[in-house]
Amino acid sequence: MYFDELALSDEVLDALWDMHFDVCTPVQEKTIPVILEGRDVISCAQTGTGKTAAYILPLLTNLAFDDHDPDKLNAIIMAPTRELAQQIDQQMEGFGFYVPFSSVAIYGGKDTNGSWGNQVSGLQKGADIVIATPGRLLSQMNIFNVDFSGVKYFILDEADRMLDMGFYDDIMTIVRQLPKERQTILFSATMPPNIRKLARTIMREPVEVQIAVSRPPESIKQMHEFVNEADKPASVISLLASHSKADVPLKKVIIFAGKKQRVKELTRTLRSLKVDAHAMHSDLEQSERDQVMLDFKNGKIGVLVATDVVSRGIDVTDIPLVINYDVPHAPEDYVHRIGRTARAENSGEAMTLVAPDDVRYWKRIERFLSPEGHDKSLTDDESATRSGKGYSGGFRHSSQSRGGHPHKSKGRVRGVHRRGAKPRS
Repeated sequence: MYFDELALSDEVLDALWDMHFDVCTPVQEKTIPVILEGRDVISCAQTGTGKTAAYILPLLTNLAFDDHDPDKLNAIIMAPTRELAQQIDQQMEGFGFYVPFSSVAIYGGKDTNGSWGNQVSGLQKGADIVIATPGRLLSQMNIFNVDFSGVKYFILDEADRMLDMGFYDDIMTIVRQLPKERQTILFSATMPPNIRKLARTIMREPVEVQIAVSRPPESIKQMHEFVNEADKPASVISLLASHSKADVPLKKVIIFAGKKQRVKELTRTLRSLKVDAHAMHSDLEQSERDQVMLDFKNGKIGVLVATDVVSRGIDVTDIPLVINYDVPHAPEDYVHRIGRTARAENSGEAMTLVAPDDVRYWKRIERFLSPEGHDKSLTDDESATRSGKGYSGGFRHSSQSRGGHPHKSKGRVRGVHRRGAKPRS
């Protein structure tokens, strides 16, 4: 389905065209129409499927057409981590380029460039859209009188992750301050019982959308190697060397370890072996984390060693290789880790190092990846599932696409322009 076949506003369609997005991903095709109807929605979709656009695009359109107070907060988007909040904020800037709505991102970390003051100002002056982590928004609420009476849209992104991180009580405290008459939208990679309990508590007759439940795209070549724990560093070095070309070190590789202490130890080991490795974990100041991620995105860092803090919500499209130094205990975490590669029409590889103590977790992942329930162990070639490619925004148009500006080429008339928008020639 093309985006112009949906009832999105002209301004949103113009932004999509400028960003070279033409065709919806499955989650966008199934979720956007329901959100535009004003229904509560539970959408089960993993990262890399275009889920962020699936709620931002209809949100911006609904704000353009609905009757709301422009001087109050109108929408709240909750995210589990500051990294995901930042990513949502960046996508909001792109998709909302032609609309007159303001947004502010509320997340913790060291106050740099007056971020605390900007957050306070945005909340006090009534930014149209607030993107926030639960803990930080609750801190603002405890210090300042935040007016939530105008909120018509409440969106939870990666709700399962938020509950895993212990944010249930924070979320409920925030919900109790919101108007009862609102649209609530919940995105989650998995649908465990605690998510369904949350949905029953805060939603009204939600429509459920299921998208290829949490299986990796076939564009990822999945591999695993059984090794002794002591041999893991040597395996990593060998793997990096095998993927380097003409003595040029491989760039933009992510290695996931289970705990931050393991991240620190592995980073020191790799650096002692002349590998350009940098650590990413929760002990770093926000400014340090921002700098590491910026350098990684720009290719200045060869290997990023990280905890699961970056397994969701980091949108770097050209990561060629992900290494699971430690086997994740939950299959869903495995999916999110390897989902950092093979994004936006790229292919990628994922290697998992399985030590004797990790075998039971790996068997659980194999069973998850093999819905047929075969008893045999998966081979490397068989490990890739068949759920289709996971794109981060939408399918991009090409010169062989429909010939011109998609919604203009169909001669679609949508009526007057919204508040503050400039007419287009």
